[in-house]
Amino acid sequence: MYNVKSDFLNILIERGLFNQSSDLEGLDKKLCEGPQIAYWGTDPTAASLHVGNLASLTMLRWWQKTGNKPIVLVGGATGRIGDPSGRSSERPIMTDEVFAKNLEGIKKSAGKFFTFGNGSTDAIMVNNYDWFKDITYMDFLTKYGRYFSVNEMLKRESVKLRLDREQPLSFLEFNYALFQAYDFVEINKRHGAIVQFGGGDQWGNIISGVDLGKRFGIDLFALTTPLLTDANGVKFGKSMGNAIWLNEEKLSSYDYYQFWRNVDDRDVEKLLKVFTDLPIDEISRLSKLQGSEINEAKKILAFEATKLCRGELDAQNAEKTARETFENGGMGQDLPTFDMDSDLGIIDALVTTSLCKSKSDARRMIAAGAISINGEKIIDDKFIITKSLATDGKILLSSGKKNKSVLKVK
Repeated sequence: MYNVKSDFLNILIERGLFNQSSDLEGLDKKLCEGPQIAYWGTDPTAASLHVGNLASLTMLRWWQKTGNKPIVLVGGATGRIGDPSGRSSERPIMTDEVFAKNLEGIKKSAGKFFTFGNGSTDAIMVNNYDWFKDITYMDFLTKYGRYFSVNEMLKRESVKLRLDREQPLSFLEFNYALFQAYDFVEINKRHGAIVQFGGGDQWGNIISGVDLGKRFGIDLFALTTPLLTDANGVKFGKSMGNAIWLNEEKLSSYDYYQFWRNVDDRDVEKLLKVFTDLPIDEISRLSKLQGSEINEAKKILAFEATKLCRGELDAQNAEKTARETFENGGMGQDLPTFDMDSDLGIIDALVTTSLCKSKSDARRMIAAGAISINGEKIIDDKFIITKSLATDGKILLSSGKKNKSVLKVK
């Protein structure tokens, strides 16, 4: 379908990571000429990246592995505005202290997938606040604002959706596309980046930068990954409404492993291609497994994906915990564990351990017969968990077949 010669683009296409490019033939030609520089940007809205960012991080990872240099742009300036893409309301403004903490967390997340340093192909992290802090609004509008058509901006999907739903869109957010476009031109001038990566929902913002570059005689390229959804059409990376964080401070390695272990059978082949380094031939073999055998493929997916993000030792420990818990009927050492100082109502216990999102969710799960303690189903939402239920000082609390936590009696 695609006739490309560069290793990087062939890998992307083969593994299902390619969505579209502003000039695929031109980019392929550039890559065949020698190493190039590309960047991906994110706003520092949390102290960790999450699974929803993984496709772009994986793209950067392959970029570095094929001899090119990646840049992570953190929006210290644009993060104060907020990209309206995929949002229904304006983002709250954060303090400088929170921004600084989030910057460190993002670098830690990205550093799990590629190497930062001073070498020719080592990744670097830049902050767009460095070039926005000294430019005045009047200077910006005079030099760059003239190249943006309000008519075209109103047609952008992120803007159009908000307006069609009659949801408020501040002028601050409306400016986001201008700032992101300027980022592309500036990062080219400062660091030589010619490609911007992003998810499919970022296409409009990235193209704005490509178009702005043309105004100044700069050839820039847009390259996006598909917007990954699961077999039910839900945006990939959500679990019970919660983000699946990449940093262990935000999510245990066991829970990260379990996220991959519990994916829909229909998604296994796609996820093995995108989120593991397994050879394509091996992935094809695993994807042909049927019935109960598909669980073996899901275990391999969980192990390989966890190894890339958390390291091989954490992957081995998570795998061992899952085996002890689900196959041997024990309490694996890496299960999420919470101290229990005194007797605890079942509703409070489910919320405290994050097995349920709210008290109403806990009551619903109990009524559905999905809650158990030490393997015994609980049908009374007023049930009190007492210390006498502990075995070796631990009580196993389960929500459904796959979500488990341990209460450690003190």
